[in-house]
Amino acid sequence: MTTDIRLAFEHPSARAEAAGQPNRPPDRISLRDHEVDADIGAFQQERGRQQRLAFNVVVEVIPPGRPLDDDVDRILSYDTITEAIAHELAEERLNLLETLAQRIADRILLAEQALRVFVRIEKLDRGPGALGVEIVRARGETPPAMSDEDDLPHPRVVYLCNDAVMSTTLCAILDALEAGGQPAILCVGAADTPRPETGHAMTQRRIDLLAVEQNAWVLAARDPRCVVVATRTELDWAMKHGQISVWAPSKIVLDAVDGPSASPRDAAALSAWFAELMQATELVMLGAPAPATDLPVRALAAGAVP
Repeated sequence: MTTDIRLAFEHPSARAEAAGQPNRPPDRISLRDHEVDADIGAFQQERGRQQRLAFNVVVEVIPPGRPLDDDVDRILSYDTITEAIAHELAEERLNLLETLAQRIADRILLAEQALRVFVRIEKLDRGPGALGVEIVRARGETPPAMSDEDDLPHPRVVYLCNDAVMSTTLCAILDALEAGGQPAILCVGAADTPRPETGHAMTQRRIDLLAVEQNAWVLAARDPRCVVVATRTELDWAMKHGQISVWAPSKIVLDAVDGPSASPRDAAALSAWFAELMQATELVMLGAPAPATDLPVRALAAGAVP
């Protein structure tokens, strides 16, 4: 086996050493064989199932410019690595190890001592061997990860019952939301039509979510300002650019680490969960009573203009 091939399967610490400066290799801290159970994967059979992930991470760090004096505050703590892993796994359910590795690397590189990071993640339960990815990222190569303190839009979430969707005042409702100068996201429930009944909880949940999305497209057909949106990235973009969005819930609900306890058939409760997730300033219910939530709620008639 050649040196290059051998190094390809070595621990990231050996990879980091081989890629270091010949005269003075950088200092490094590492995490080896850190196992965590997680729900991750793009295949349907992976959803809703915990599988073992193994993390191996090496961080090249700036050498200390003064004596350490055995002071933990003068080094990059190992907790920086484990907390980055835990944070990104808890943020949302992901399909790709590549996405998880990138986010972990970005978060570690936020630490002022970190220069370069090697991240290897392996799935231990998907085959006869370990299936995984490894990435190398250096400070300044990629945009910094979004920090928790970044200023994110805080929308007004408006739930429309089916009478509100078909109301003659829909145009006036949208006019008022546009004039309010605040991002607006619309939520709907399923249409008042029969839907398939499977007798199986997981498949029924999918069907009920799709029924909500079908009704979102009905609302979109009523006014071109109503744009159906499924992902958090699209929602953030729409809020920043003044676009009114209609939430299609399947992806965000199914990808949520701590998903809603409410059934998709309880559209009001699902809208409240979504409004809390988006850190909405208020939840407006058109044609439905106020659900249980800590957010400010206004319950109005179906055709009322908020």
